[in-house]
Amino acid sequence: MSITITVGTRPSRLALKQVEEVGLQAQQKIPGIYFKVITIATDGDQDKTTAFSLREGSDFFTRQIDEALIKGDIDCAIHSAKDLADNLDERLSIAAITAPIDQHEVLISKGKCTLEQLPRGVIIGTSSQRRKEQLQKYRSDIKIVDIRGNIEERLALLGTAPHLDAIVIAAAGLIRLGLEHRITQRLCPLRFAPHPLQGRLAVLTRKDDIQLQKIFSVLDTRNKSEVGK
Repeated sequence: MSITITVGTRPSRLALKQVEEVGLQAQQKIPGIYFKVITIATDGDQDKTTAFSLREGSDFFTRQIDEALIKGDIDCAIHSAKDLADNLDERLSIAAITAPIDQHEVLISKGKCTLEQLPRGVIIGTSSQRRKEQLQKYRSDIKIVDIRGNIEERLALLGTAPHLDAIVIAAAGLIRLGLEHRITQRLCPLRFAPHPLQGRLAVLTRKDDIQLQKIFSVLDTRNKSEVGK
């Protein structure tokens, strides 16, 4: 079997690594599958000012790619699973949700101090409302600010933003980019519960594309009762 699949994804280095990861997993299960990758900038890539906490649950990071899929410009879309909109377009189907490589939230600090070691009044940047609430509950003395951008841009803020002492992000992206060494501390998941889809990737197809849904089903880690939702 030999099949070339046109995949749509965001233009970031992390997004391309995610496509590569899915491609390798698919080739291990079904040899002869090849990906042709098309990058598509989304609202989330172009709008660097709107706080992501105001767009959680929306298609902020997926809309333009999903529109290209609906039009037939691409065969499937690969997203970070937690970026999926709460209300998926009825013309699309989630063909697979992959296993996570790591679901921890992690702290990266300037002085390599853990969350417990950071002095009172420090400023921590994050992009998630859930993380903000968890940090505030754990240490009410912390000042929390919104940060935006891809992983490399957020890491760069620690060197360029004088007011920023640390950031909290997902471990999975750092691992995929070979930046795991930047992690200061993996936060306890009992106190800092991750998004249930953190670290997982989602493969979307058109709802009527039964062939691709069957191909990607070999990567799906959901319970049988969840498949097709």
